[in-house]
Amino acid sequence: GEINFTSCDKKKYIEKEWNNAIPSPEYFTELYRISNHQIIWGCNYYGGNIKSVGRIVHDKMIPSHGLQNFSDCDLASQSFDRTIKLFRFEWRGNVQGGTIIGTTNKGGPFTWPVKNQDGTWSTVDRSQDFMDRLRYQNIEALINIGGDGSQRISHKLFEIGCPIIGVPKTIDNDLSSTDFTFGFQTAVDVATDAVDKLVTTAASHHRILILEVMGRYAGWIALHSAIAGGAEVCLIPEIPYSVEKVMAAINERIDKGHDFANIVIAEGAKPLNGEMTYVESEEPGAMKMKLGGAGLRLSQELKDAGCTIDIRETILGHLQRGGTPNAFDRILASQFGVKAFELVLEQKWGSMVAYHHPNIVAVPLAEAIRKYNYIDVSSDLVATARGLGISLGD
Repeated sequence: GEINFTSCDKKKYIEKEWNNAIPSPEYFTELYRISNHQIIWGCNYYGGNIKSVGRIVHDKMIPSHGLQNFSDCDLASQSFDRTIKLFRFEWRGNVQGGTIIGTTNKGGPFTWPVKNQDGTWSTVDRSQDFMDRLRYQNIEALINIGGDGSQRISHKLFEIGCPIIGVPKTIDNDLSSTDFTFGFQTAVDVATDAVDKLVTTAASHHRILILEVMGRYAGWIALHSAIAGGAEVCLIPEIPYSVEKVMAAINERIDKGHDFANIVIAEGAKPLNGEMTYVESEEPGAMKMKLGGAGLRLSQELKDAGCTIDIRETILGHLQRGGTPNAFDRILASQFGVKAFELVLEQKWGSMVAYHHPNIVAVPLAEAIRKYNYIDVSSDLVATARGLGISLGD
């Protein structure tokens, strides 16, 4: 049954029930106190875009609904007393990367990592503990900001009674129920800038330059940046590549008098009848597959196939994740923040805000996670790449 926290001795309860920090650090939060009501924000990863959502709620929405207090509260700590006053100046103009709320992408309330006595790690379900802690804090709304994995957690929390709203934030653009997730366009800008720089280097040094960008299961960043930057080859997870076809595209350039080429490859790209390049991660709470090395593998495959042009590889890595968001993402995040607050006021729990051009709408979380947002290989975007002469390795 539900715990009557008001009759508990707070200190004894914490010592007895919360000796282990729970729930997931994915739910480190920023707390808004509205009269006697509270809204809690949670997210994983980081970035200036998250602050755009918080800024809108803090500066524009909450004051019109009786804001009395604004504080930071870490639900995963062993104490309920760690609160830090946050003032409006902390949001205004604060668009650089990093995070105020100290978030992470490891673990979750349904798979909380626990270290065993023999040094190994296992996971336990702490979702009910998480719900108890929300009730203890009298938190009446949770807004979870994140991508496909985060919104799957949102949906599971909603199914056990959590009053939750989702906000789609991921550079992977992996949620099919929204035209774009915020963070994606900024990552594309970073990747495109890298392609631009590598194009001039490839030409001056007469080399093949391979740029590996993020994209575990979907190649949105790779395809957008390859088109925008003018790469000759783009390899994405949705289209397994043939090394022979890639070599054919390179040889065609050589026959036309060009002794250089630029290749963009997503980290999840794989050859025909092959697998993604990854190592097993032993980090507690992290995803089991740690991707990386697709560009290096492609480089070796091209050398083995007889490529005589010098090849260099660049792994863009986490440069795609941080920094200052572009104007598109700032505006989109601001729109999402306003819509999320409206959904809280309307108590439309189990919804996620989404961008359906030109409108910001609400979709059920169940619909938001129903289908992963892969690139449609018959889409206009793929046709555009082919029309520009970009080889997709098939």
